[in-house]
Amino acid sequence: MKFLRAMKKIKIKKQIIAAVMACVLGIGGIYSVHASVINDAKNKKNEAQQELDNLNSQIDEIQAAQSDLQEEMDAYDDQLMALLTDMDLLENDMDAKQDEIDQANADLEVAQEKEQTQYNAMKTRIQYMYENGDSNYWEAMMGATSITDLLNRVEYVSEVYDYDRKQLTAYQETVQQVADLKDQLNAQLAEMEELKISYEDQASSLQALIAEKSAAMDNFDAQLASAKSLASQYANTIKQQNQIIANEQARQAAEEAAARRAAQQQQQNAGNQSNTTGSDTNASASGSGTGLTSSGLNPAHTTNVSGSDVVAFASQYVGYPYVYGGNSLTEGADCSYFVMACFGQYGISLPRNSYSMQSCGQAVSYDCAQPGDIICYPGHVAIYMGNGRIVHASSPTNGICYGSATYRTILTIRRVL
Repeated sequence: MKFLRAMKKIKIKKQIIAAVMACVLGIGGIYSVHASVINDAKNKKNEAQQELDNLNSQIDEIQAAQSDLQEEMDAYDDQLMALLTDMDLLENDMDAKQDEIDQANADLEVAQEKEQTQYNAMKTRIQYMYENGDSNYWEAMMGATSITDLLNRVEYVSEVYDYDRKQLTAYQETVQQVADLKDQLNAQLAEMEELKISYEDQASSLQALIAEKSAAMDNFDAQLASAKSLASQYANTIKQQNQIIANEQARQAAEEAAARRAAQQQQQNAGNQSNTTGSDTNASASGSGTGLTSSGLNPAHTTNVSGSDVVAFASQYVGYPYVYGGNSLTEGADCSYFVMACFGQYGISLPRNSYSMQSCGQAVSYDCAQPGDIICYPGHVAIYMGNGRIVHASSPTNGICYGSATYRTILTIRRVL
């Protein structure tokens, strides 16, 4: 009996060991199967994460390039808006100048009619007195009652002739003055028309640049949309692989727990058999579980440079050519370079374009303008000489020349000396 009991205990121990080994092997098999799936998911996740990181870097670069490009486009838009504003002001100046020309034409017609009328009246009197027969003239002379009367008659005829001649000369001078004014107005209008063409060319260039930048922006938008779409796909891939990993880890934990519970149950059953076999009494064993601008503005000078010296220096170049975008006082300069170079001769630093010069220095009223002040027009700048005169790089036709300070609308006057 003792031998049989011993053999039975050995058998039960073997069953317990077998159950434990089965549990270990089962858990190992479960881990191996799930580890393969989890590793594959992790590899796919890492690849997707690497691609996502690369795309995010590309997105940052694209957005930075977009930001830079947008700043350029905003700057071009500002320049275009300023240019269009200058063009509107120029159109107003041209309309006003055309009205002056129309008035000059009307005045010229009136003056010419008066000149012709005076000439015809004078010719008629001369013809009457001298050409229709000397007899009337001599009869008038012979009809004199005395020497005094004779002299009076001769003097009267001479006075009539002198009056006619003076009136005709006065009318002729008026006609010439009006004609000269008309020519001057036409020249100013022609200068404005050249400036208008220059504005239109600049506007076309700016619009072409804006269109080019806009196309580049569209390309960036397309690149950004494509990159974001791919990034979304990779993010979804990462999310899916994370879900696969989580699911596999949950299954692995559940299966391992089930294997442990099965092994524990087998151990418990074997223990119960052992306890029952090893005792003559019915003892039981228990298992365990786990679980813009006011008047009177006249700021003080801030430098020791004489405005008259600047004017004298600028005047040396009167007669030299105007070249749009030109950077030479002798070979050719535009308005802003001319002003910049003249002030630069005296150590005064100014921006290269006329638009920026409108903000330089301090504002000055026209009634307080002094030689050396900068007069800013729409799209144009000039150096004030005093007495209502300017020196400036005017146009391709006029080159660097003198002119009237009020020949166009003044936007602002700046004092930089």
